[in-house]
Amino acid sequence: MYTGATGMIMNQHRMDVVANNLANVDKTGFKSDEAIFNAFPEMLIQRTRENGLGWVPPGSFDMAPIVGNLGMGVEFQESFTRFEQGAVKTTDNPFDFMLQDRTQERPAFFVVLTDRGERLTRSGSFILDSAGRLVTPDGFPLMGENGPIQIARHNVQVRENGEVWINARIGNEADAPANEYSERTGDWILLDKIQLRTVEFPRELKKEGNSFYTVTPESGPMRPFSDFPGEDEPIVLRGALEASNVNVVRAMVDMIEVQRQYEANQKSVTTHDQLLGKLINEVAR
Repeated sequence: MYTGATGMIMNQHRMDVVANNLANVDKTGFKSDEAIFNAFPEMLIQRTRENGLGWVPPGSFDMAPIVGNLGMGVEFQESFTRFEQGAVKTTDNPFDFMLQDRTQERPAFFVVLTDRGERLTRSGSFILDSAGRLVTPDGFPLMGENGPIQIARHNVQVRENGEVWINARIGNEADAPANEYSERTGDWILLDKIQLRTVEFPRELKKEGNSFYTVTPESGPMRPFSDFPGEDEPIVLRGALEASNVNVVRAMVDMIEVQRQYEANQKSVTTHDQLLGKLINEVAR
């Protein structure tokens, strides 16, 4: 544990991360962050003689004993995102989707076309716009392998592998009317497949906006799961959403711990300042 000003700065970063986690505890698909710090090398302290030189006379007692190690402080390195699976929230909304990962080491993402280009997201809450496209609440279309997915409201089946099927006799126009063929399974044809992508190093993804992730040179580009032999694609659950993976109890405990450590470091700085003031006054007399 680092004390003084270094400890205050460290705990300020920790508090920012914990507070952000708690603020997004109800956000669909939110992944919690954790502050990572890098410690500077410690310095060995040794008592010296009055002339400032350490001295150990041969055959005698130690005139310059080791006092101990002095911590040189820490620096904030990064905010690390934890991609553990969130809980399932059943909504029964036909346009809500959840990704159930087969492995925690390589999470899957939906691909959304934003005004800044394609972005990854874990939030599967979509609606139909006036053109019949599946879009986010902000109006950004969900991408299929053939482009934005366009369907009729009552004419769609989404399977666990992400395939989107429609009834050929109804079509996928936004205003296509329902008819007697709506429930006939023999007329269903494959329209498209939801883009499910991942990256080589998910830890290096950068959070952007409300619920998006953007790739970085360190994370590598978006890649399909077929690029990773032996790894199965995730399961797409329809009528369900992924809850935030923030552990509220743990986050509250962390917040209390950070607050107490900050107050202890603040008191340490105040005490040192008072002692230094007394020393200066004594020397000045």
